[in-house]
Amino acid sequence: MNTRIAAVQMISGPDVAPNLATAGRLIAEAAAAGAQLVALPEYFPLIGATDADRLAAREVDGSGPIQDFLAAAAQKHGLWLVGGSIPLVANDPAKLRNSCLVFDPQGKRVARYDKIHLFGFRKGDEAYDEAATIERGDRVVAFDSPLGRIGIAICYDLRFPELFRALGEVDLLVLPAAFTETTGRAHWEMLLRARAVENQCYVLASAQGGQHPNGRMTHGNSMVIDPWGEVLARMDKGEGVVVAELNRLRLVEVRTSLPALKHRIL
Repeated sequence: MNTRIAAVQMISGPDVAPNLATAGRLIAEAAAAGAQLVALPEYFPLIGATDADRLAAREVDGSGPIQDFLAAAAQKHGLWLVGGSIPLVANDPAKLRNSCLVFDPQGKRVARYDKIHLFGFRKGDEAYDEAATIERGDRVVAFDSPLGRIGIAICYDLRFPELFRALGEVDLLVLPAAFTETTGRAHWEMLLRARAVENQCYVLASAQGGQHPNGRMTHGNSMVIDPWGEVLARMDKGEGVVVAELNRLRLVEVRTSLPALKHRIL
């Protein structure tokens, strides 16, 4: 059985309302293209805001306009919605959780994943230190659906293959991201394809992609990759939707011809 899956690519700005409007339009576009599962990018509700703005946008788990938007969009279009990531209240009042929420076609939340690995990078004028304002998560998350078993990770998690091994056998990995242009140009595609090959599963990567109002450049290249590591669809930069088929027979074919998952020793 084939299932259409879609990655939404955005260039989010610092104000939540227009970003929600854009996300809503692109989710509708993906639904019109037949997608049964749609993934939004990391921090789709706001990018380029100050630390204070991001903290101010935090929502309590289970309540808030961003969460209401996600639930309503999933229900309206009758699809599985992986809500990129949003800022939620953390245990530390000075920080936030970078959280991915998943909603079923009835608008019910079925999973929450808090980003575990926090990005740190310094090269020339580029510097990032997510740990200064983000409280990391502490558990991996996968969930079952009619589409198969689905694992969730966020952006910098991509560099840590042990996280994906800890998920167990999954049919689809969904990875919302806001990779920088510098690191994305160097490593994004090779890491995504490696995760698909070593876990013999589909990978759906939904990215921020372009120059944001604050001048930050994100890499984009949202894509769908099959279990053999082949890129089925991609978008370089700009807003839009990437759609491809998840073919369960392809999963079986790859895992039967090369049963690497059964050959694991460690």
